Amino acid sequence: MLTPLAPARSYLYVPGDRPDRFAKAAASGADAVVLDLEDGVGQAGKDAAHEAVAAHPRTSGPQWWVRLDPARLEDGARSAAQEGTAGVFVPSAEPELLARVDQLLTRVEAERGVRALSVIGLVETARGVAEVRSLAAAPRVHRLGIGEADLAAELGMRPDPERHELWAIRSDVVVASALARIAAPVGPVQIDLSGLEALASSTALLVRQGFAARTLVHPNQVSIVHRALAPTESELIDARAVVAAFENAQGAGTGVAVDAGGRLVDLAVVRSARAVLARAALDRKR
Repeated sequence: MLTPLAPARSYLYVPGDRPDRFAKAAASGADAVVLDLEDGVGQAGKDAAHEAVAAHPRTSGPQWWVRLDPARLEDGARSAAQEGTAGVFVPSAEPELLARVDQLLTRVEAERGVRALSVIGLVETARGVAEVRSLAAAPRVHRLGIGEADLAAELGMRPDPERHELWAIRSDVVVASALARIAAPVGPVQIDLSGLEALASSTALLVRQGFAARTLVHPNQVSIVHRALAPTESELIDARAVVAAFENAQGAGTGVAVDAGGRLVDLAVVRSARAVLARAALDRKR
């Protein structure tokens, strides 16, 4: 049985063949570190990466995840199935691939006597987009992510800086996650390490679109993303006022209220306000 996981806000990739960077990644403030066996590792370093990830102790601190290489699933499952691993990222997730990962992990976990690992499926292919609801409902899936560079390449897209061409697909991933009642999805990496202002604005956009986390490629991005994911002071003031107006109305025996600005406040509005307050509580906990 899967152990419930607190949804992380930030997942920092570190190449699996660079164990000298593992401790720095863990000290970055990221909620989760992803030991990468796939794109972050060249072919010549694949064996060393699997060995280093298998040998690395998952100590207290961030959540520890492993991004599998679909070309070496069994090796990756064995490297990941260690005490302290939260789960695995599955790139180019499609239903059959997730089923194969589930089978491999079940076998390796039984052999090792370790707890069941969760899965984050990355939507990076046309088939993944078409089957996104099946991905969200697959065994072990904790949440979905989206790999927009791979996806745009497969679809022949040339997105503009705001990635408008991919917004419809982002919405599909958000809806599929809500239908499956899994954690809100993880946004894509931003590879321009100099564009910290753009990172903040694009993360704020992802929040408005229904995402609640982001994958990162450099420790300098962590604090920027955390600030962008947290509600602003004005959002908090508004959310508290909405909840207070609604609770006062309930105390008076009605299910709706009007706030100080003349806005109708019903249960749907309150749900959104409470989600804002929950984001703030998560930020304070971390």
